[in-house]
Amino acid sequence: MMDVVTIGETMILLEAIDQKPLKYTPFLTKSVGGAESNVAIGLSRLGKSTRWIGRLGNDPFGGMITSILAGEGVDVSHTQRDDKHPTAVYFKDNFGAGDPDIYYYRKGSASSCWSPEHIRDKWFEGGRHLHMTGITPALGEHSFAFTKECMKRARAKGMTVSFDPNIRFKLWEEKKARSALLELIPLCDYFLPGQEEAEFLFGEGEAKYLAERAIQLGVEATVIKMGEKGSFGMLKNGQYVYANPVQTEKIVDTVGAGDAFAAGFLSYAIEGLTASRLKYAMERGNLLGSLIVQSKGDWEALPVIERIENKKVIVR
Repeated sequence: MMDVVTIGETMILLEAIDQKPLKYTPFLTKSVGGAESNVAIGLSRLGKSTRWIGRLGNDPFGGMITSILAGEGVDVSHTQRDDKHPTAVYFKDNFGAGDPDIYYYRKGSASSCWSPEHIRDKWFEGGRHLHMTGITPALGEHSFAFTKECMKRARAKGMTVSFDPNIRFKLWEEKKARSALLELIPLCDYFLPGQEEAEFLFGEGEAKYLAERAIQLGVEATVIKMGEKGSFGMLKNGQYVYANPVQTEKIVDTVGAGDAFAAGFLSYAIEGLTASRLKYAMERGNLLGSLIVQSKGDWEALPVIERIENKKVIVR
């Protein structure tokens, strides 16, 4: 049995070793980053069995990604390697604190070539839950059809599905993004947008209104991530809860906060949700989100389950 299957693009991350802007630093360090693999690592550290499915170039970068994920206990046995297209790369300019500047080099990458014909039934074998994001459908010509078919096939096999819109306007224009995401939302059970993303999709409004709009599309539960204001969740039956934020001492790097929230939330939500369980799942999501923003890296500061006791967390 595989608790959670994730499908999406993971890239090589390059950033300055020192505290200088990219323009001036002579030294770069490399790591890996990708929304879906971040979630897989987070869940693995929380004691869940996870599988990441990706498409990588047949290059050293692709080998680095699979090695790191495997080392974190993530199953990468179904990952595909492409001889004709490279592994994507991105640069993070995190000079200072808060939101860093991100520069993606993913056009023509192996993951941008996804199409429905690449899907294999064995990806979902033994899986309980599928997690995908709105990044994948924006990557290439056929990636929207690929994403849609993955979600449909998972549900046909009895899996629950979560979907984080994770909107990247550098990848597609607004009208196309809105249309595509609204078409994918009814295919998920748990919808996990940030408040700004929900307002982009449904119009401006309070969290309750935004959650109701998503519920009307047929999802079982919607959680609106509100950053320093916490999170708001609603079930299909209309019950809703609010989870208080976890105070952070400092904000160093906000990249990966939504993925950390998803990992914390799903670690509890995949067992099923009632109003009380929904709140607990959201609180764990808030906790992980608050941890990840206090250090550099998209996933490195994610905690192991043994260290989460009374919100006193020691990261591995």
